[in-house]
Amino acid sequence: MSFAGSEDKVTVKFINRDGNTIVADGKVGESLLDLVVEKNLDIDGFGACEGTLACSTCHLIFEDPVFQQLDTVTDEEMDMLDLAYGLTETSRLGCQICLQKWMNGMTVKVPEAVADVRQTVDMGKS
Repeated sequence: MSFAGSEDKVTVKFINRDGNTIVADGKVGESLLDLVVEKNLDIDGFGACEGTLACSTCHLIFEDPVFQQLDTVTDEEMDMLDLAYGLTETSRLGCQICLQKWMNGMTVKVPEAVADVRQTVDMGKS
């Protein structure tokens, strides 16, 4: 009997907008957005653009030690983060963060509110 599949499993704790913790198991290489969608996690409005870097609804806040180990943010991701609600120094978009084995057991926080930039891009222009 082989347990090779369990070696690719990464457990992630999401602290939802209401303060509740949701625990989900993902696979190495899948994005945090994919994990939320595939496991049908109860996070309202998460990932509205389906990972196309056209909104900021998969905005997540990472603990500093985890954030420091993440791959460098791209200019495109930074453009979307600049429009996110509740941006912090450790904010990233879940569609851009792929699970790695070292992330097993990490906790990420979902911001209290979400800004879908697809709906606000034209605001203020009159």
